[in-house]
Amino acid sequence: MRVTHNMMISTFLTDYYNNLERLQKGQNMLSSGKKFTRPSDDPVAVATSLRIKTDMARNDAYTKNADDAKSWLEITDSALSQLGDLLQRTRELAVEGANGTLTQSDMEKIAQEIMQLKAQMVQVGNTQYNGRYIFAGFKTDTAPFSETANSYSGDDNFIEFEVGPGGNKMAVNVPGSRLFDVVGGTSRLLQMMDDLKSALENGDHQAVSSMIADIDKQLENVLSVRAEVGAKSNRIDLIQNRLQNDNYNFTALLSKNEDADMAEVITNLKMDENVYRASLAAGARIIQPSLIDFLR
Repeated sequence: MRVTHNMMISTFLTDYYNNLERLQKGQNMLSSGKKFTRPSDDPVAVATSLRIKTDMARNDAYTKNADDAKSWLEITDSALSQLGDLLQRTRELAVEGANGTLTQSDMEKIAQEIMQLKAQMVQVGNTQYNGRYIFAGFKTDTAPFSETANSYSGDDNFIEFEVGPGGNKMAVNVPGSRLFDVVGGTSRLLQMMDDLKSALENGDHQAVSSMIADIDKQLENVLSVRAEVGAKSNRIDLIQNRLQNDNYNFTALLSKNEDADMAEVITNLKMDENVYRASLAAGARIIQPSLIDFLR
């Protein structure tokens, strides 16, 4: 095959641009710190990064839900603590009111405090988190209790947060129907407070004494609900730790897949630079004046 001068120059230019492209790619890796800057650089690595980033985005969503669930449970536990304190105070007043030596005036004073305790219980029942009533079931935009009526305006549904893959969900709310012992739409807890007030105002020491057992029952119910909330809060702590570890692992995998080895990049870049300089030197020898130039 006859080798022409144009063929030599064409071959040189092809090799020259290939060397220049490798040099530019190495410089891009050095400046960006990444193994690739576009999908064509490494399609397989790009696909892997996209999968990892998708998992990270999903993990971030689970983390946000877990944080929201934790806050909800903390607000719920605080409300349950207040309700427990109110019932404990109610019991103390009932024990005091059962004392037959109290005057009618004393009994009425206790009755007035009982009504204040009931009003505060209603406030606890209407506790809100982020603009939502936490004891109203799905009806989070409606106050479940009122001071003038002992009825329950919420429902018995549970609000679930997805906190992990595979449909890992957790119910974070406590329906007010359970907490306030709602039967037939009426809160027996609030009704008990009204009955206790009436017994005190009537000076019925025996009736007041008999209601202490009812107070203990309501107090036991609140403590049981609070124990469940505490268990869920502990579980959320474990979930948050796992999600944090998953996020760390995803970040490490993404870095391993995308980040370039700087020592290797610098070594290869130096080699590519030497090859590029050699190609320039070779080109200077190839592109010499031809025979025609000497015949002119």
